[in-house]
Amino acid sequence: MATYSHSRVSTFEQCPFRYKLQYIDHLKVEIPTTIEAFMGGLVHKVLEKMYEDKKYKKRVAKSTLIKFYKELWQKEYSENILVARKELTADNFKKMGEKFISDYYNKYKNDDMTILALETQQMMTLPDGNSWHVRIDKLGCKGDVYYVCDYKTNNSMKDQEDADSDRQLAMYSSWVKDKFRDAKKVILLWHMLAFNKEVTSERNDIQIKKLQEEIVSLIKEIEKATKEDNFPRKQSALCSWCTFKEHCPSFKHELVLEKKDITEYKKDSGLKLVDEYSSIKAELTELNLKKEEFESKLIEFSKQFNFDVVYGSNNLVKVKEIEKIILPEEKEEFIALLKEKGIYDACSMICYPKLQSKYFKNELHPHVHGKITKEKDFRLTLSKRKEE
Repeated sequence: MATYSHSRVSTFEQCPFRYKLQYIDHLKVEIPTTIEAFMGGLVHKVLEKMYEDKKYKKRVAKSTLIKFYKELWQKEYSENILVARKELTADNFKKMGEKFISDYYNKYKNDDMTILALETQQMMTLPDGNSWHVRIDKLGCKGDVYYVCDYKTNNSMKDQEDADSDRQLAMYSSWVKDKFRDAKKVILLWHMLAFNKEVTSERNDIQIKKLQEEIVSLIKEIEKATKEDNFPRKQSALCSWCTFKEHCPSFKHELVLEKKDITEYKKDSGLKLVDEYSSIKAELTELNLKKEEFESKLIEFSKQFNFDVVYGSNNLVKVKEIEKIILPEEKEEFIALLKEKGIYDACSMICYPKLQSKYFKNELHPHVHGKITKEKDFRLTLSKRKEE
């Protein structure tokens, strides 16, 4: 059986192709991490030190923690860490982390929570026999009330709805209930460091069981994709922070262009092809609009003079008034009527997009599925580059 984690299954949901590169191919990348993850990792280390020192009754001063943070940054920072937001620098994030530590220290330096574990490395068994990695930033208790705490350094505030549907800490609460039998209640607590606030939530046994079933179902999808070697790319806003971009066919050419000087950039064959293709598409759109405009003018001209043929220098246009039908808005009732009167089969046609979708989702009857073959094809989609 395999070992899964919140970050692993989340990666598959966000982009199956990245999952393959990271967890199956174990690909090494030039960009080790993002600046957000780097800063967050250091803040975690500092807060872990804060509680470790308290456990051994060592003096915990804010200045000591800030100094430790700065030393870690100087020691571990490298220029190839990805700073995706071009308007910010690494120093901006360094100062943010320093403020997070300062605010947290001021708020929790006299907290009476008993700390049971920090940065846990435990395993729990899922209903399907696979293992789930339990990585809790801070596990504490106050009497028989237990707290599963997570430090969040991201710049978006977690609302209550998000907390109540969060999967990560909810899975950990199952492990806590099993390991600590005196726990009457398990509180899920997020320290939103960028806002110096807390967000809490709870799960009952029924909710946890349902969540575990969802996790098992998602793992089956991952195992099926692994068996079939089917890991499609899924582009989203998260791609800007992906450290595997240099290996992704969706961004390889962009990175090639970034490394070229302006002269070589403009000579790039792919760039020239896209620019020309874009120009042709724009011209076709404009021509179609003109075509519709001139068709309307020809119809008006023929009606004005009662002509059904309009002559040009070398061509002519026949203008014929026709009738067309308009179907009723009650579509389902109308289709039922067609079937009742025995004319539906003669008037209907196969919906190719729906049939194709059902084919690739294996939703067709095996006899129907067996009659269909597939082949490779290409589809071109033109859109604006984000930076433009």
